[in-house]
Amino acid sequence: MKDGFRAVPVADGVFWVGAVDWGIRDFHGYATSRGTTYNAYLVIADKITLVDTVKAPFMEEMFSRISSVVDPGKISYIVSNHSEMDHSGCLPAAAARIGPERILASAMGVKALEGHFGPGLRVEAVSDGGSLDLGSVRLGFMETRMLHWPDSMFTYLPERRLLFSQDAFGMHLASSERFSDEIQDWLLEREAAKYYANILLPFSPLVSKLLGKVREAGLAVDILAPDHGPVWRKDPGRILGWYAGWAGHAPSAKAVVAYDTMWGSTAGMARAVAEGLGSGGAAPVVMPMGSCHRSDVATELLGAGALAVGSPTLNNGLFPTIADLLCYVQGLKPRNLVGGAFGSFGWSGESAVLVDKALEEMMIPRPAGPVKARYVPGSDAIEQCVAMGRAMAESMAVKTGLRDNS
Repeated sequence: MKDGFRAVPVADGVFWVGAVDWGIRDFHGYATSRGTTYNAYLVIADKITLVDTVKAPFMEEMFSRISSVVDPGKISYIVSNHSEMDHSGCLPAAAARIGPERILASAMGVKALEGHFGPGLRVEAVSDGGSLDLGSVRLGFMETRMLHWPDSMFTYLPERRLLFSQDAFGMHLASSERFSDEIQDWLLEREAAKYYANILLPFSPLVSKLLGKVREAGLAVDILAPDHGPVWRKDPGRILGWYAGWAGHAPSAKAVVAYDTMWGSTAGMARAVAEGLGSGGAAPVVMPMGSCHRSDVATELLGAGALAVGSPTLNNGLFPTIADLLCYVQGLKPRNLVGGAFGSFGWSGESAVLVDKALEEMMIPRPAGPVKARYVPGSDAIEQCVAMGRAMAESMAVKTGLRDNS
């Protein structure tokens, strides 16, 4: 045994050998306020296998953990479940040091790794439903295309009822605890929801199909080992259930009101919209974009029934934070929302119309508005904002089945 970073036992013959990134605060536009982990796993068998690697700057940490269990040169196989650089960044250097007999990935993974690193890496494709004999145990492979990359793949260890699930069922959470049962429940659900909302939400129909595919394949899962966040060694059905619910986009009474303001006019309108939503029976969550991050808005939209967006007019267009938010949310493809647009202006007044157009492009129906106010909103504009909020609440109630519109 060597001093330094140590491997963490996950199951009989399976070890976590990943790395903890305490400092990262942005992950391709998603605010990772609690850092993250890059999980890699070592399977000790007749043919020792490394499942995934880590982001390039963390390679030595991974090798230190591997070395606490076995000489890295004894690793026979490397399996790449996902070729995104936070999991494959050190793969060429790791392979050069280890000298594995084989490097394995999905067919699309082979193409992605070649795109990243060129043809010299010599990666072999495994088939969907294929397997790999390690001697004392066997690994099975299941393609999970577009969850969330075309190359994505699960690896299953039936002898341990353990699923290596790559980015699915993960979360960005740096922690000294390696297992979900060591972490507070509220934090687990919050970070899992944020991860789903910002990464997997656009692929919700595929998530539903994947959960069905796992059931049909009869995969008994006692341990869920994702590529980010804690390992689920107890009750992995909890996060599987969360995913089933989130994939269904079932709306609730929650209504997100996101806005930015220059001199307080749009902020006043936002408060009026929230007042109307609340008086109509909705539960408004007001998010000023001067102090909220786009990824936090996306998280609140998970399970919401409405999105109202307000912007001042700047240079005949949207305020930058609102343009950023709408672009980001549009890519996430939220469903089952009703919407509303509002905004203030000095002389040209395009912002509310542009917000309304963006909501239309997202196929979000708007039961009222858009509401525009010149300079400081007067009583008429405030009343229109309140009325728009009430109309949204009424539409939400009908959509969720809480009220009959017959």
